[in-house]
Amino acid sequence: MSRVYFLLAFLVIYFLVDFYVFQIVRQLTSDASILTKRAWLLVYWSFSLIALLGLIFYNQLDPHIFKGLRLFLLSFFFTNLIAKLFASLVLLGDDIRRGVTWIAQFLSTDDGKVSQSRSDFVAKAALITGAIPLATISFGIISGAHDYRIRRRTIYFSNLPSAFDGIRIGQLSDIHTGSFFNKVAVQGGVEMLNQEKADLVCFTGDLVNNESSEAKDYLDVFKKVKSDLGVFSVMGNHDYGDYRAWSSPQAKKNDIQNLHDMHAYMGWDLLLNENRTIKVDGEGFALLGNENWGAGRFSKYGDLSKTHKGSEEMPFKVLMSHDPSHWDAEVRTQYPDIDLMLAGHTHGMQFGVEIGNFRWSPAKLMYKQWADLYQEGSQYLYVNRGFGYIGYPGRIGILPEITILELRKGNS
Repeated sequence: MSRVYFLLAFLVIYFLVDFYVFQIVRQLTSDASILTKRAWLLVYWSFSLIALLGLIFYNQLDPHIFKGLRLFLLSFFFTNLIAKLFASLVLLGDDIRRGVTWIAQFLSTDDGKVSQSRSDFVAKAALITGAIPLATISFGIISGAHDYRIRRRTIYFSNLPSAFDGIRIGQLSDIHTGSFFNKVAVQGGVEMLNQEKADLVCFTGDLVNNESSEAKDYLDVFKKVKSDLGVFSVMGNHDYGDYRAWSSPQAKKNDIQNLHDMHAYMGWDLLLNENRTIKVDGEGFALLGNENWGAGRFSKYGDLSKTHKGSEEMPFKVLMSHDPSHWDAEVRTQYPDIDLMLAGHTHGMQFGVEIGNFRWSPAKLMYKQWADLYQEGSQYLYVNRGFGYIGYPGRIGILPEITILELRKGNS
């Protein structure tokens, strides 16, 4: 019953916002012909009705068969709603101003009256204000979703074995195959990574959104990721099926195993709280792979003590751990011998501003380390901005990333 009440309340609010913003159309077409007014009336309310029907049908469509259509319908609805909310804020501000002016006139003894009608300027300002997020969100989907960028950083370590001086590590993170809608563009991103000819490639989790079947159509795409020293991977919080209902615990367990098998099919060495020794010319370093460990409400499948075991004598250690909050929570405080940690998870919220060295995103409010390179003492953390996307099928300002880290021996 509470769900029905919520739906009714949502519909009432939705149409109130729609009717409120429609006042802009009425005002700006007030001098038009009857036919033109009716045409705008039909266009406006048809647009709103289609968006609402799309949201209703969203849950009725099979997510496996109609994945692309579902994504379009959801994006269409929320883009429409957000644009109208922005426009309504301008109208609300003007209504408050007019209300205050009316009260002041009512209480005043001055006979002079000021017109309380809304000006065309305000109506046009509201229209433009609504158009800006509409255009920005649309551009983020059409262009930003697959506008892959190579991010390069050079990091110096005094204890890096000489054989690895100049090693180039490629990093992918947060692929989220369940959100993709442009396979050709994704293939282009993989080709960009391979063109870098990284010596080693690390994937730091979230291959899917909710279940292993989402990755099926993209296994042969990511199978093409290659490097001389191998491709290694870990699990992210979305890879455990925690965000959907399962018919039984065994069904969930089977799906996780299926995802493990997919990593093997792609030739990715999936590290499940374990480590590997990477060797070149008789020297080696330890590559550690921790299962997901997140602060707060996020899952803690990771066991760093188990992951670290057996690597104690290695002179240099790189850790793959999906959530950057793990760095402050355990890595820095308990494992000072881990020289570099690779993470992802935040996506940079898929929204923000990056101009030169200036970087801002709402992700900063949730994560101390949310994108790029961080250093505390002799330890480093790199947070990849993510290759894919989830929820909003696009990116604004914080673009999808392929990381290339060059490790050098010595001091910077």
